[in-house]
Amino acid sequence: MKSKNYIWSILLIWASCSQPDKETSILVGSCPNIFPDYVGVTIPYNIAPLNFSTVAPEEDIKVASFETEGLRFEVKANKGFIDIPIKKWKTLLEKSKGDSIAVQITSSKQGQSYSYHPFYIYVSQHPVDRYIAYRLIEPLYALWNEMGLYQRDLESFKETPIYENKLTAHNCVNCHSFCSHSAGKMLFHMRGEYNGTVLIDGNNIEFIDFKAQSGQNMVYPSWHPSGRFIAFSTNDTYQGLHPSQRIEVYDRSSDIVICDLKTRKILSPSILSSPNYLETFPSFSPDGTTLYYCSASTQTVPDSISKLRYSLCSISFDLDNGSLGQTDTLYNADIQGGSISFPRISPDGNFLMYTQSQYATFPIWHNDADLHQIDLRNNQQISLSEINSEKSESYHSWSSNSHWVVFSSRRIDGLHTRLYITHIDKKGKASKPFLLPQKKKDFYKLSMKSYNIPEFVKDRIPVHQAAKIAQKAKEHK
Repeated sequence: MKSKNYIWSILLIWASCSQPDKETSILVGSCPNIFPDYVGVTIPYNIAPLNFSTVAPEEDIKVASFETEGLRFEVKANKGFIDIPIKKWKTLLEKSKGDSIAVQITSSKQGQSYSYHPFYIYVSQHPVDRYIAYRLIEPLYALWNEMGLYQRDLESFKETPIYENKLTAHNCVNCHSFCSHSAGKMLFHMRGEYNGTVLIDGNNIEFIDFKAQSGQNMVYPSWHPSGRFIAFSTNDTYQGLHPSQRIEVYDRSSDIVICDLKTRKILSPSILSSPNYLETFPSFSPDGTTLYYCSASTQTVPDSISKLRYSLCSISFDLDNGSLGQTDTLYNADIQGGSISFPRISPDGNFLMYTQSQYATFPIWHNDADLHQIDLRNNQQISLSEINSEKSESYHSWSSNSHWVVFSSRRIDGLHTRLYITHIDKKGKASKPFLLPQKKKDFYKLSMKSYNIPEFVKDRIPVHQAAKIAQKAKEHK
């Protein structure tokens, strides 16, 4: 906690308005309205600068000061935009680790200067994994030309491609997944002319056509922590217009299979492939003893899609032979209502986060879709009201230390999916989320791509692998 002397110093700075035009500044007793909204957020100490501007078009920020105990600096705005020098920012975060940063803004509107009450940014002692991997795609998904998988360095603003579909005839690439947040052990799917799965293990790259082996496309993957098994769903997916949504996506059939990379066999357990049920979204627990998934009774789709509701289930898993044991239902959609998607378990095994919407399996276009959480230590629900909005919150993933979650949200404009990061404390409580920082002022206004399937990764994925991946795909054509 900060000392009383330090708190008084912040108040004196505000009261005296040490910014330019302090003699004529009007003191404003509220926090400024800025974009992105970084007021009161909790951030890791290894995040890129939180650059921002004012929301009101008639108001320009002139200067912003940043202060923690023992360090203070000012940043002059460039056309109303605060672009924080990265070296000063990193020093500031290091000094404020486990504490907070006071930010005080002076702006100008119609020739009058205004000094706002300081707001605070809280700096966690928990770092975040350095990289996030995601797909960039047009928001409607139905049609595309350019598509790719990318990685963002969270300590800077650098984005680099993992794989771009221009290398293989502009095909679809999707469902990237990592074993225990490792950049060296991952996979993703290709569709269309180069149908198959790219499997990367260190410098070894394979292109596997699972459909040729089993007659089915493998979809949503989940790595077993041992790296030996991968659970997939085999979704027969369709998409089209819907009266209440821009696009609705649904499955006519879906089962869960498990690929044994050691024996190269595909296991199709009958308990996860019933013709009367749709099983999807497999997710292994961090200790590898449990497989979580979603299950729904089959419906006539699309006519009865509003009746399609998925329950949250689990089943025990035997690492020695890949066999399954007893099932359990954690959330019964028939009784409790709603539909569950994307179960993801924190690496420490304490929490299970999932998306809940009114119906169906594709919540991205459902404004009612919110994130929910279960404390697996006592099976109690934990409120996530701090991170949900009136628009869709959908896909999410945990950091390797279980203290950060990145999730997809359409809260800005209802159309484009953007990435938000929230801190999770040891009790499972979430902090106010912050929008993924960007270098340029109008980045989110000008970017027409949606962020899809964000995944934390501990290390940088080698970008030189892309050409080799394309060559492997063409060899299998």
